[in-house]
Amino acid sequence: MNEEIEFILDTAKEAMDKAMAHLEKELRTIRAGKATPSMLGTVMVDYYGSQTPLSQVANVNTPDPRTLSVQPWEKNMLQPIEKAIQIANLGLNPMNNGDLIMINVPPLTEERRINLTKQAKSEAEDAKIGIRNARKDANNDIKKLDISDDLKKIAEEDVQKLTDTYVKRTDETLAVKEEEIMKI
Repeated sequence: MNEEIEFILDTAKEAMDKAMAHLEKELRTIRAGKATPSMLGTVMVDYYGSQTPLSQVANVNTPDPRTLSVQPWEKNMLQPIEKAIQIANLGLNPMNNGDLIMINVPPLTEERRINLTKQAKSEAEDAKIGIRNARKDANNDIKKLDISDDLKKIAEEDVQKLTDTYVKRTDETLAVKEEEIMKI
């Protein structure tokens, strides 16, 4: 196969891999019944005037499936961390005991499970959009090549096969997450 076509396919595959990696990262932050440290992955703390990820100013653990504990590396960071968790609008209520912050994660209601499933579907759709955009870019690059129409058609079919593979992977990843969310 033509080197230019291989390069275009590799570029498309790389873009599709990035879309999948982003989807998996976003799905990890969606709560699925039990407490995980990644639930606080989006929390940004005001650390001496700069916004810093929570994981860089404190240790986040799960002592049991319904509890998160946040132990700051500096005692004076308890208040800013507590405030940052509340501002993050995650539906969590932090409790400060002077040494660490405990967060009881309430069990999910049926309505909340449905909303989380919708959120997961939305993230999967965003990933599919990224995959289709990679396909569109690859097809446009193929059309610009100075090769025969038959080679262009074959290359476009290869791009479509790649796209179908990644869309299927997206659907499978979403199905696993939906099952995880709906499981009581």
